[in-house]
Amino acid sequence: MIIDESLRSELLVNFQPLNVVAAARAFPPPMALSAGLRGLLPRDKATQTELTQSTASYFATAAVDIWLRGVHSFLVSASLTGASPIWAVVTGYYSSHYAVRGFAHLLGYFQLFRDKRIARLTLEGGHRICTFIKKNAGDGEHKLYWKLVKQSAAFATDDFFTLNDPASENSDIRHRNHANYADHVGGYPVFKPLDEQTTKDRIEFISKMVFDAPPLPRFSEFPDVEYVQVIAYHRLVRFRRLLDDVLGTSHRFWSVHRNPAFVHEYIDFQLAERAPLAQPGRDS
Repeated sequence: MIIDESLRSELLVNFQPLNVVAAARAFPPPMALSAGLRGLLPRDKATQTELTQSTASYFATAAVDIWLRGVHSFLVSASLTGASPIWAVVTGYYSSHYAVRGFAHLLGYFQLFRDKRIARLTLEGGHRICTFIKKNAGDGEHKLYWKLVKQSAAFATDDFFTLNDPASENSDIRHRNHANYADHVGGYPVFKPLDEQTTKDRIEFISKMVFDAPPLPRFSEFPDVEYVQVIAYHRLVRFRRLLDDVLGTSHRFWSVHRNPAFVHEYIDFQLAERAPLAQPGRDS
């Protein structure tokens, strides 16, 4: 990640209001950001409007909320590794997608699906300006957010982030699409009850894996559960490290939510330095 001063400044401004209120009360009501932006959509030919401090901070809380959703999805994926590889890759993909969407919100982007607009928040001369851009026909969120993140200077050279091409052999979304929509997927194991220690062991195994290149899920190895989970985990950790770098760990809001209560027994957000990846299909 490349965190330039412009991005750092925007994040500090957007998170500043969250440093003066109790973290437990900092999240706005559900749909607060989309509802707030929808109420500000220009009714004439104008494409820009100024946001209040509170509405702008919703980009920050939305980013953290969707990251938490990604962390939760990762727990589900890890627990389903042996019980249902099909759903392990689906929930693993959504863990990645939620992490990427969280990065897009940190960068100031939010898609208004029903209104077919993309909201872009920028800081200009101390003013929080929101520009509304018309959404193209192909700008579904599973393409749009990934494209916006990959095109940003912060992530353009980071191979852990891609354009998420569903036709590519090395693609996150192709695994999700195949598991969800293809006929005759097959390969269903005998279901085994989920086990707490197995889930803990699986996440520890994933957290200690290192490699020379990002292990993008390979469709030829479907269901490539291991690679789906590894890359999801690294994206979640990258989100956490970015905000740790910008906000520090004493920020009133982030200091609480960077260690969500539901993961204390399972995830420490650590990464090993270097070690070979296990081979696909090998029991772990």
